[in-house]
Amino acid sequence: MPQFCYRYDGSFSGFLCCVFESYVNREPPTAFALLEDGPTLWEEREVAADENHAKRVYAALGRVSPAFRAFISRGFLTCLPEREVALYDLIRRGLREGDRVLQDLSDPTVARVNLALTKMWTEWDHLKGFIRFSDLDGVLVGEIEPKNRVLPLLAPHFAARFSREKLLLYDRTHREAIFYVNHKWAIVPLEDFQMGAAGAEERSFRALWRKYYKTIAIEGRTNPKCQSTHLPKRYRHVMTEFMEDEAPALGEKGKGEAAIGPVPLPSRFS
Repeated sequence: MPQFCYRYDGSFSGFLCCVFESYVNREPPTAFALLEDGPTLWEEREVAADENHAKRVYAALGRVSPAFRAFISRGFLTCLPEREVALYDLIRRGLREGDRVLQDLSDPTVARVNLALTKMWTEWDHLKGFIRFSDLDGVLVGEIEPKNRVLPLLAPHFAARFSREKLLLYDRTHREAIFYVNHKWAIVPLEDFQMGAAGAEERSFRALWRKYYKTIAIEGRTNPKCQSTHLPKRYRHVMTEFMEDEAPALGEKGKGEAAIGPVPLPSRFS
């Protein structure tokens, strides 16, 4: 049987379209690649996104069971290597055997996806506490650099928590951002984003926090290893209490205010 690689746009809808094409053409793909990826060793098929095809596959997953559909959609958000191949295998087996395939934890594919999901939910839980927002010209702005695509999971949490605020949270890894305005939120691609320096009021709050931290610290009981356990170092570079603030030049408007100005809001917020 010839081996094929499906190229798609990287979205979950695009992946579901790949599943649809494989069933229509009766050719299970050997690999998946994004449109911008380099060449592969297999014959390639470029799959265009089609909303109707994606909806048909999504509905089919729901007929297996709502839990099965949730497992597949959440699994797609993980950073599991070759996750599309693993999820495609589970989809084929689920459509044939039902959602009992997920109960076999001794199965290597199920075990790999379960472990990836556990790591993703752990990262999501950490970020709910480690994310820091800065008030820049009336907008709460923050940045993260996660391993998994956790923005779709974080968006409802922060939209509910800051329901009366304007919010922007940028994911450096996946180059997308949450926009939240007037009780509506959306995740949009954002290739280039620079938050810039904070204004005077924001810098004063950061300085107060650092002073409070140093005041309550007991020098003789400093334990860097324990601190790294409770606050992993990979989160610290985007946390305000670990940032070195740079004041704007005299008479110059805060860079943070200028940086978020040109970012266009999604049309649904217009």
